[in-house]
Parts: sequence; structure tokens; C-alpha cells
Amino acid sequence: QVQLVESGGGLVQAGGSLRLSCAASGTAFSINVMGWYRQAPGKQRELVAIIRSDGRINYKDSVKGRFTISEDNAKNTVYLQMNSLKPEDTAVYYCYCNARSDRSNYDYWGQGTQVTVSS
Repeated sequence: QVQLVESGGGLVQAGGSLRLSCAASGTAFSINVMGWYRQAPGKQRELVAIIRSDGRINYKDSVKGRFTISEDNAKNTVYLQMNSLKPEDTAVYYCYCNARSDRSNYDYWGQGTQVTVSS
């Protein structure tokens, strides 16, 4: 079992920045993928950015050049630096992890952190 603890959401004006953090903890697991999804009211959850164990990164097109995902493997922590925020970035941001344990892969989600961008 893996637990994900997120931090860093909040309220910011358009053009501002926020940094999200997500720390994974548990026993006997290895991380395959970590990243961030978001869900705005009335919309489906969507991928924002993920980073794989081999270092490959994927971003949602609309955040490319503004958001940067990074990781600290020693701390099992992933970060999302969000710059030039826009009102349309307003959503609940969820940390996501796919991890291997007992020869199987499992998906885990954080509790979500609210990001609100005012115009």
C-alpha cells in the first residue's frame, strides 16, 4: 500500500505561480510513474503532467512551457511548478502514482489539493 500526501495548493492571481508537492510512502514498493491530474467542476479528470521511472515526461498541451514536473527519487516526491497560471487552470489537482508491489502494479491517488486562479 502506498500513501500519497499532497501540499501546495491555494489561491493565486492570474500570472502567478504555485508549486505542488506529493510525497509517496509505504513499504516494499517501487514507483513506475508519478504525476498530476486535475479535475475542474463539471469536467472529467485530465492528465496534467507525469514522469516515468525512466525519466520520460508527458505534459498536457495547454500547460507546456508553463508547468514543470520534477522528482526527488530519494524522497519519493514529485513536484509541479506552475508558472503563468491562468483562470482555466483552476481545478482540484490530484497526485497520481503507479507503483509495483508484490509483483503487481497498482494505481494510487492523493486526496486532491485545490488550485484557484483569479482573473
